Amino acid sequence: MAKLTINGKVTEVDADPQTPLLWVIREQIGLTGTKYGCGIAQCGACTVHIDGQAVRSCVMPLAAVTEKQQITTIEGLSEHGDHPVQQAWEQLDTPQCGYCQSGMIMASAALLANNPSPTDNDINNQITNICRCGTFPRVREGIHLAVNIGRQQASKGGKSS
Repeated sequence: MAKLTINGKVTEVDADPQTPLLWVIREQIGLTGTKYGCGIAQCGACTVHIDGQAVRSCVMPLAAVTEKQQITTIEGLSEHGDHPVQQAWEQLDTPQCGYCQSGMIMASAALLANNPSPTDNDINNQITNICRCGTFPRVREGIHLAVNIGRQQASKGGKSS
């Protein structure tokens, strides 16, 4: 049995230590917002946060994660879908098919947590997730809008995650 802290809740799972974290999250825990895309850490559909850092969960073995590490999935990014990135995505209707977007949102949220005012170049270099629909210009626009939403929330004394 392994203990994981996912979205603030400690959960015990019975899985082979080499099982990718993605499959533990989806199949053992039942959080299906994190998607399988390529299985080789290239596309980013499986992106989650581990201690605030964007991680491709399809290649992260269960054994590499400890109970003390905080794993955040798209379901745990914000309680009511009010993270600035989620709000920006909704306002701009960013996704086309939407399949990659949970990973894209998680990667974007991690970028903003580490760089609250990224340039286009920063975004291009840091957001390496793949969107087969080609929504990259809307993703970039969404990240810039999320910066402004976060600033507005902070100025109102609200959440600015």
